[in-house]
Amino acid sequence: MARLLLFNKPSGVLSQFTDRGSPTVRSTLSDFIAVKGVYPAGRLDRDSEGLLLLCDDGRLQARIADPRFKLPKTYLVQVEGNPQEPDLERLRQGVRLKDGMTLPSDVSRIDEPALWPRDPPIRQRRAIPDSWLQITIREGRNRQVRRMTAAVGLPTLRLVRWSIGDWAVAGIAPGQFEERSSPDESSSGTHDR
Repeated sequence: MARLLLFNKPSGVLSQFTDRGSPTVRSTLSDFIAVKGVYPAGRLDRDSEGLLLLCDDGRLQARIADPRFKLPKTYLVQVEGNPQEPDLERLRQGVRLKDGMTLPSDVSRIDEPALWPRDPPIRQRRAIPDSWLQITIREGRNRQVRRMTAAVGLPTLRLVRWSIGDWAVAGIAPGQFEERSSPDESSSGTHDR
C-alpha cells in the first residue's frame, strides 16, 4: 500500500526537504515532516500555501504530478482588483503566456473563504479592492495561476491550493499533515511538526 501525506504547506516553506546553496536559511519540508521515504508529488511555490501531497510510491507520485494525467487542482485565489465577467471568461477559455496558451480552466468568483491567518499577512490597500476567485486547472506550469491572473490584469495577492483530485486540505492546520496508507483510505491521524 502506498503511503500518502496531505500537508498544509504554510507560506514561506520550500516544497523540498533540503535547501542547499542558499546564503540564507529558508524553511523546508524537513521542518514539518519527519516521515522517511516520502517525496513531494509536484511543487507549490514558496509564497503559496495549501495542499502539498507527498508519497512513497513512484507510480502514484507520477499520476499526481504528471500533466498528462490532467488531475484537477483547485486554488482559492485572492486577487487585486474587481474581476468582471470578461476577465473571468478569458481565464476560462485559456490565457496566452510566454510558454503558450493555457488549457481551459474552471473559474468562478467566490466570497472570501474562511481560511487560517496568513503569516506574513497580505498587504491591504484602501484605494484598491481585492476579490476572491476559485480556479481549477488541469496542468501544472511554473507559477501558472499567478501568471494567468496577471495576464488579465488581476495580480495574485494570496494563493491557496485547496485540492488535488479528490484530496483536499480542509481541516488540516498550516504546518500539519494527515497520513493515509493509500489514496482510497480515510485519514489515520493529523500530525504537528
